Amino acid sequence: MEIFLIKLLQFILSISLLVLLHEGGHALASKLFGVKVEKFFIFFDVSIGKWSGKLFSFKPKGSATEYGMGWLPLGGYCKIAGMIDESMDTEQMKNDPQPWEFRTKPAWQRLIIMVGGVTVNFLLALFIYSMIMFHWGESYIAVSDMDMGMKFNSEAKALGFQDHDIIVGTDKGTFRDFNVDVYRDLSEATYADVIRAGKKVRIPLPGDLNLLDMLKATPRFLSPFTPAIIDSVPATIPLADNENVTIPSPAHQIGLAKGDKILSINGKAVDSYNTFVDEIGRLDDQLTEGTTHQDSIRLRTISLIVAKAGTSKVDSLQTILTPDLKLGFTAPSFFKLYEKKTTHLTYGFWESFPAGVTYGWNVLKGYVSDMKYVFTADGAKSLGGFGAIGSLFPSSWNWYLFWKMTAFLSIILAFMNILPIPALDGGHVLFLLYEIVTRRKPSEKFMIRAEYIGISILILLMIVANLNDILRWLGVM
Repeated sequence: MEIFLIKLLQFILSISLLVLLHEGGHALASKLFGVKVEKFFIFFDVSIGKWSGKLFSFKPKGSATEYGMGWLPLGGYCKIAGMIDESMDTEQMKNDPQPWEFRTKPAWQRLIIMVGGVTVNFLLALFIYSMIMFHWGESYIAVSDMDMGMKFNSEAKALGFQDHDIIVGTDKGTFRDFNVDVYRDLSEATYADVIRAGKKVRIPLPGDLNLLDMLKATPRFLSPFTPAIIDSVPATIPLADNENVTIPSPAHQIGLAKGDKILSINGKAVDSYNTFVDEIGRLDDQLTEGTTHQDSIRLRTISLIVAKAGTSKVDSLQTILTPDLKLGFTAPSFFKLYEKKTTHLTYGFWESFPAGVTYGWNVLKGYVSDMKYVFTADGAKSLGGFGAIGSLFPSSWNWYLFWKMTAFLSIILAFMNILPIPALDGGHVLFLLYEIVTRRKPSEKFMIRAEYIGISILILLMIVANLNDILRWLGVM
């Protein structure tokens, strides 16, 4: 429960900040051109019966704007006078146009008001990334320093890759560090360069690998090679369904210790921790088919061959994995394996801005590139709602990760809002561009219908995304 609350608090703080500044961008641009902002709310104040739906609200003396917070945490809004928006206040539009209303302003001013939110979100993301660079700097492990190379799945090996290949780059460019951009480039590349046994080898690629398949495959297309060496063995580990309850660690009970090396599991040779995890994954697949307690015990009973640390002794061991298939040990982390080869860059205040802008731009490019997969069956299944987003925050409070996640969400919010969908900023921008080019303004009846269609699309997407979260939680997906 504690971990859930920490994640929830970070999620609410991050989203509230982003919504506040996004709507602030609209409000600031509106007031710049003399447009009245009637309401400025974080979250939606959807009324229920006689209740207004407001958690709180206030109106400063002499101000035309009511500020407050609604109960429905699906975003926020600022109600701009004389504009057809998500509030669907069509009664106002029946009155004579007033000079302080949105609809009476020139199209170019209305356009600036509509892009005010996404502009603030995008600039905010770049600013946060810049301040991260200034305060924490940047640490990474160069792929050229990963001397154990990669572990590849059967699909990758069929293309010509071999375990322990040190992947250098593709025709798309040279790799700096190992991240999702490696998968992106490999999916579109026509060749990849690797270092194999000290020599550079070029591997032809088809140029149209499916990125989602590469990431979702079990095992993955490639991952850093990790030896099957035990780093630590706690005496107890958390229970799967209740992290506040601990149970004895099977690894500790059978005497596994730091430095021991797993050689096989259930007669299957283990050449890496990657292979060990893959074999546990196969047991998990079989366990879902088991129908009785006896089936569960049988499948969770494993035999191990282990080379003991610092000796030539080899033990044959047997134990029962926990219900969530944990043996109860940790392997050396990626960063611990290459701790002495970590590159750390520091930036002065002014130096941090170009570094942050470059980083943020690359994040945006990657996100836009991946959008094409949303329109596939697997892409639709990959959509996530509030639960998926909240789970991305760390389980303990970490300001570095919090701000990095907030910057990422700010970029997503900016990009999603500028999509040409009615009810989003991008939909209004599309109609305004049409008006500027044709010098003909869409009718209010058309705008109202478009707003209804846009809201329906957004609600449908929200239902699908959050339903996916529920299905994943239930183990269906």
